[in-house]
Amino acid sequence: MNPSLAELLETARVVALPMTTRFRGVDVREALLFEGPEGWAEFSPFVEYEDAEASVWLASAIDYAWNAQPAPLRQSIGVNATVPAIAAADVPRVLARFPGCRTAKIKVADPGQPLSDDIARVRAVRDVLGPEGRVRIDANGVWNVDEAEHAIHALAEFDLEYAEQPCATVEELAELRKRVKYMGIPIAADESIRKADDPLAVARAGAADLIVIKAQPLGGLTRALQIVVAAGLPAVVSSALDTAVGLSQGAALAAALPHLDYDCGLGTGALFVEDVADLSPVDGAITVGRVIPDATRLDRLAASAERRDWWLDRLERCHALLADR
Repeated sequence: MNPSLAELLETARVVALPMTTRFRGVDVREALLFEGPEGWAEFSPFVEYEDAEASVWLASAIDYAWNAQPAPLRQSIGVNATVPAIAAADVPRVLARFPGCRTAKIKVADPGQPLSDDIARVRAVRDVLGPEGRVRIDANGVWNVDEAEHAIHALAEFDLEYAEQPCATVEELAELRKRVKYMGIPIAADESIRKADDPLAVARAGAADLIVIKAQPLGGLTRALQIVVAAGLPAVVSSALDTAVGLSQGAALAAALPHLDYDCGLGTGALFVEDVADLSPVDGAITVGRVIPDATRLDRLAASAERRDWWLDRLERCHALLADR
């Protein structure tokens, strides 16, 4: 079922969630929420995304709010802590917001920061988690192949679980994977899946050992599950800095995967000062189930009138694009 724009606008709420630490260049995360017959859903493509890309996120939100979802195979999802590109001294403070998490994903290759900052940050995480903790890094495709090889070699002493999107292109990932194979550090693809015209190109090229998938950018659970099956690679479900509503959709995706061998990046609610509902990690996991935003929090976290209008205009444009397909 495809709801009309009027049906979406009837319950639409735009929120602005302040962050505890700047992350992905964002201090305040904005999102548009609406309710359908199946429950609440989130439309929150990053503000710099063009409408064509953003409309895929809207298709995902509509699907989640209006359609029954694949049946869950598990009721709890283990999640990783997320460590922004912060100073090493701040690592214990950030990790304390993720109680019980045995895995940490660390942002590296932040523009303007030298590799020595990344090494210090990863070392600090390893010190907090201890030898049994799992440490993964995410470069968001910033490095070229030589830079990535050098960085992974420098970080290998910290026993990396995997390196996520160290390079931007499928060809670079394939070359890097060959170069670092002797180190035993797997390569994960994220942007090469969710922002690609052909999300299966990574698997065909042998460019990754596992894939990172997100429900919103891939158009919903059904399509994301199809991509995982077709790729034939282990999958990690992650968030796009979603509110608790979007995280519940990610948890539904993780719960529906035939196999789930890795902790998922669905604990990012801990990076908000306040969220629209409670879905932060408890004992290293989040529960599976639909989330109902707290009405008081929706009011308290409401975006300004100017930003609300910006999001409602965007909703209208993206809805028109979906109607034309």
